[in-house]
Amino acid sequence: MAVFTAFGMMVLLCLALWGGGALGVRGPKPLVARLALVLAWTALAGWAMAGLFAGRYGWVLPFLAALAGIAWWWHGIRPANERAWLPEVSQLLSGKIEGDTVILRNVRNFDWLSQDDFQPRWETRRFDLPQLESVDMALSYWGRKAVAHTMVSFGFGKKGYVVFSVEIRRKQGEKFSEIGGFFRQYELSLVAATEEDCLRVRTNVRGEEGFLYRVAMPTEAARALFLSYVDLANQLVDAPRFYNTVTANCTTIVYRMVQAIVPGMPLDYRLLLSGYLPEYLQALGALPGGSPAQLRERARYTERAKAASAASFSACIRTHVHAQRPASSSATG
Repeated sequence: MAVFTAFGMMVLLCLALWGGGALGVRGPKPLVARLALVLAWTALAGWAMAGLFAGRYGWVLPFLAALAGIAWWWHGIRPANERAWLPEVSQLLSGKIEGDTVILRNVRNFDWLSQDDFQPRWETRRFDLPQLESVDMALSYWGRKAVAHTMVSFGFGKKGYVVFSVEIRRKQGEKFSEIGGFFRQYELSLVAATEEDCLRVRTNVRGEEGFLYRVAMPTEAARALFLSYVDLANQLVDAPRFYNTVTANCTTIVYRMVQAIVPGMPLDYRLLLSGYLPEYLQALGALPGGSPAQLRERARYTERAKAASAASFSACIRTHVHAQRPASSSATG
């Protein structure tokens, strides 16, 4: 009986935390109403746990009834593509495949002077898959060593580079919250952009630290990954999704795409602590060329980015990147 009670208490606590988070993040907009609901839910959860501890199981029923109501309300919260979005995520990326050519619509190529001062440009660009030469992983850090934003840049020779970045799709006036990311606060966005936009804005405008790693990936796998991004973009046009801090973020979504292409990639804590992704990929043989410390030193491009012009940006940030074509090695070693 003691084991049953302890297990029941743990379940009730988890449900109480989920319900409180859902109400606190997605509850009524007036703060007073939202706080009142959270307090009422907390009191109800406390009553249920007290009843379970005392063996008065009937006390749990009001909590379960309220839980059913919250679950019904939660099921009705749907993602949408039509909201008052921030300018940098206002357009939806889409792709069209014509033979070996991929046409990307709404590739972002903003000219950033500051976070609030920029020249918006959305472009249509064509990429020929036979010209795909490289796959680079870009990591951008903003303070914590264990956490970074993950982006993937595909190089097409004279056609230049296109960066794919899985992000939250923020609405105007909205700020990012890791907690909110657990509770359907943000829609999921896939941005395709030039490096002069997507990478440069992070180092030169937002003050983040940038690192760029050349990934050893077979040519066919690199092409398949590029097409997976295009497929995801088209899926989000047809059926918007919510971002999730753990299950649908900038790293875990990419992992699932790569895992479908290169089966056998192991789950690892570094997929959540994305700041340590280079060590994870090096263990798989996908980042050759030295020790983790040497790779990290070579990959850091922050100062080079700040010194580069927009025209020379991609070349400057690759001054010390280990050059290697995607066909030269396997992503799993």
